[in-house]
Amino acid sequence: MDDQGKLAAPQRHWDASDANDFEAEHDIYREDAVLDYPQSGERIRGRGNIQQSRFVQPNKKRFTVRRIVGGGDLWVSEFVLSYDGVPSYVASIMEFRGGLVAHETQYFGDRFEPSPSRAHLVERVG
Repeated sequence: MDDQGKLAAPQRHWDASDANDFEAEHDIYREDAVLDYPQSGERIRGRGNIQQSRFVQPNKKRFTVRRIVGGGDLWVSEFVLSYDGVPSYVASIMEFRGGLVAHETQYFGDRFEPSPSRAHLVERVG
């Protein structure tokens, strides 16, 4: 798979995730894929287990992709994942092997209030 195909794969994945299409969402993964969540210390092995872990998640989820960058076998997605309307900012690092994701690591960051000490230096966005 060339870079254009690998760029399209994460976009299809996030679109399917946003639509709660659990079948299409997981087409991107190898059978032996691994998903890591460093903040919680969790590792999920196997496409079926990754899919099941998302299926049993009770919150209403929405995905808004900000950008996808990468090349070759390494792609990074930056997106906003809202659980029940509360946004988290996420970076997903996907490592491809044989045209499918072999390993993904997701990092989550919650919103925080800006520091008054740097108010004169910043431009507010979003």
